[in-house]
Amino acid sequence: MQATQLTEALAIADAAGNVREAAAALRAHFASLRVVVVDAFDMRAETPAARGERRALWLGASDGHCWAVTQDPAQAVGVFIADRG
Repeated sequence: MQATQLTEALAIADAAGNVREAAAALRAHFASLRVVVVDAFDMRAETPAARGERRALWLGASDGHCWAVTQDPAQAVGVFIADRG
């Protein structure tokens, strides 16, 4: 994922009516990325890659089995999304 794509993803997420609609819109727009809805409380120890008015996004990296939050857009193969708490 490139920085411009992250900005675009946040705009799409913030425009949606709720977090599930935001996830569906991101899946439709970025078909190659995994999009996972999470609770902001569960991500409290992580720094979001992007924070909008209504949503927060974290980048996800995977070795094919385990997932980890990353700040490196080049490693991102997924996005975790939550309503801002």
